[in-house]
Amino acid sequence: MSSVSGSPAFKALEGDDEVIIGLEVHCQLDTRTKLFCGCSTDYRDDGPNTHVCPICLGLPGSLPAVNRKAVEFALKVAKALNCRVLEESEFSRKNYFYPDLNKGFQISQYDKPLAVEGWLRIEGDNGEKTVRITRVHMEEDPGRLVHKGGADRPKYTLVDYNRAGIPLIEMVTEPDIRSPKEARRFLNKLRATLEYLGVFDSEKEGSLRVDANISIQPRGWFEAHGKGMEGRGRTEIKNISSYKGVEKALTFEITRQKNLIRRGQRLETATRHFVETRGVTTASRSKEMEQDYRYFPEPDLVPLRVSDWCERIVLPELPDARHNRFMEEYGCSYNHARTLTGDLRVAEFYEKVAAVDPRIAATWVADTLLGELNYRDMNIAKVSPSHFIELLQMLREDVITDKSAVEVLRVILDQLAEGCQCEAPSTCVARLNLAKTADDGLDAVIEEVTEEYPQAVEDFHNGRKEALNFLVGQVMRKTRGRVDPGDVNRRLREILSHGGT
Repeated sequence: MSSVSGSPAFKALEGDDEVIIGLEVHCQLDTRTKLFCGCSTDYRDDGPNTHVCPICLGLPGSLPAVNRKAVEFALKVAKALNCRVLEESEFSRKNYFYPDLNKGFQISQYDKPLAVEGWLRIEGDNGEKTVRITRVHMEEDPGRLVHKGGADRPKYTLVDYNRAGIPLIEMVTEPDIRSPKEARRFLNKLRATLEYLGVFDSEKEGSLRVDANISIQPRGWFEAHGKGMEGRGRTEIKNISSYKGVEKALTFEITRQKNLIRRGQRLETATRHFVETRGVTTASRSKEMEQDYRYFPEPDLVPLRVSDWCERIVLPELPDARHNRFMEEYGCSYNHARTLTGDLRVAEFYEKVAAVDPRIAATWVADTLLGELNYRDMNIAKVSPSHFIELLQMLREDVITDKSAVEVLRVILDQLAEGCQCEAPSTCVARLNLAKTADDGLDAVIEEVTEEYPQAVEDFHNGRKEALNFLVGQVMRKTRGRVDPGDVNRRLREILSHGGT
């Protein structure tokens, strides 16, 4: 336990602990060029160290110049996160040694960031909650280390400076998050907001990375002492590259810290690394403090005065606004609207197919299509809206049943996953003979089933309701889902109740 644990205030709160989480989220801005030079940011198809120049390599005599588009994107984010843009912000040098930091310092922002005091609303563990945003600031990315050999013990490491100078914004939250699930919901909401703003490309390497700060403190500790007091030690988990990874890393770290507290061991303030393949965090180094970085103003860049510029920026429709519009305009349920607006591509896809029937479309996109895509680890961008509209039209016109529609959808998605030419839903229905069976054919199938399962018929007459469900299932199996289950249930009841087989 830390030295403050002996204080009366601390003892009074023992036995009622809570998880305290704050996030530092780094977003790569989707600009064509780097933050301080004209080198291209798109290096995906090129070799290492091919997108570099004297400026991003930090060679003597080179002078940086701020990318105007990067500043505009950062201001959009600040405005969307309800931040206050400072009248004057400035860049600083953050000094530390690491092999991928070619200059020996990183150009970032420190005591005069771009914006402060923002917030973002999320669905918390106990209803809606507001997560405060401490600051939004701009900085350049360092280079990239390429480890050769084993994952845990590489034989050697190479340095690629193609990423050096890539424009980033860092969004720092207050310690308002109380569980790994809340952390993931915050990140999902933040990612959606950034997508709607059009400021980043989630497909690019390193587009969104998270440093998670976590500690377990007596309930009310920060309210009583302020966030500047450490209480028990805290851990910073560095460079987590996925939302699932953030949730897993925090879950593991909570268990680890609780075990240490239970055993009366000291919690050190330290930096740890998340090993995604094992789902554990490992010790990295003792955590640097701000004074270790020896911040001082960047002498080659003038301060930014852009608050007036921010006022002129017009934001697009953001997730919350689109969520409300989907409920009002399309009659979506709250949960369907939340699912449909949580990803920009999903929202745009839904609006393309909603003309058929907005409520049917909401159910099929939010529940069925997304579930099938997640199962196959596929992106909705691969799905043709016109094919999906055709499928919904056949469903709405009673050409096929729900079960047959699901089968058609699965066939089409499997074709897409295999890279094959995708057939039209109507072609698939005809090929697989999935069109709805006429009622006159239904009676013949029912007769066949009741003769095949006389015990179930007897059970139905004896009052066992589950017997009817069994018989309905058998009819649906024999018709391959081409008959509406409601019609099957109704017709079975009529036949059996009037002394049928």
